[in-house]
Amino acid sequence: MGRPRAFDEDEAVRAAVGLFGGRAYDGVSVDDLVSHLGVHRNSLYKTFGSKRGLYLIALRRHLADDVRPLLDALAGASDAAAALRLVTSADLDLLLLAAIERAPVDEEVASEVKTALAAVDQAIADALGVPADLAAALTAAALGILLRGNPDNAATALTQHLSPLT
Repeated sequence: MGRPRAFDEDEAVRAAVGLFGGRAYDGVSVDDLVSHLGVHRNSLYKTFGSKRGLYLIALRRHLADDVRPLLDALAGASDAAAALRLVTSADLDLLLLAAIERAPVDEEVASEVKTALAAVDQAIADALGVPADLAAALTAAALGILLRGNPDNAATALTQHLSPLT
């Protein structure tokens, strides 16, 4: 009979979201996971299969815990500026890193990222009653602001010019 699991899988996945969201997939070693998650190496492999297996579970958790609430909030956006503020204030670090680092080399990650971004686009389009291509442009602008760290208060400058859109 095997030993009982000595760690909380849910806590380990949440911690992995933070670790991968802060340092990206290639910036996190299995040793980092073992030490930061409090999981024995054998338990990590037995539970998650591999570092990539844990990464996919963490990415899906991030989408459920961070992106899904954003979609719900976007449903109440009254204008483009409000939508932009919601996206730029959301915790989307892991989604951005996944889009940049893993999606180009991992089809499963690419599919998750594409689906999540399409959902953000659709939520904006539905809330604002704008065409899908304009919603996608707003999403791209917001993600660019997040990626660049809001240089020169770009989000505020952009929101000042968005009022004619809605």
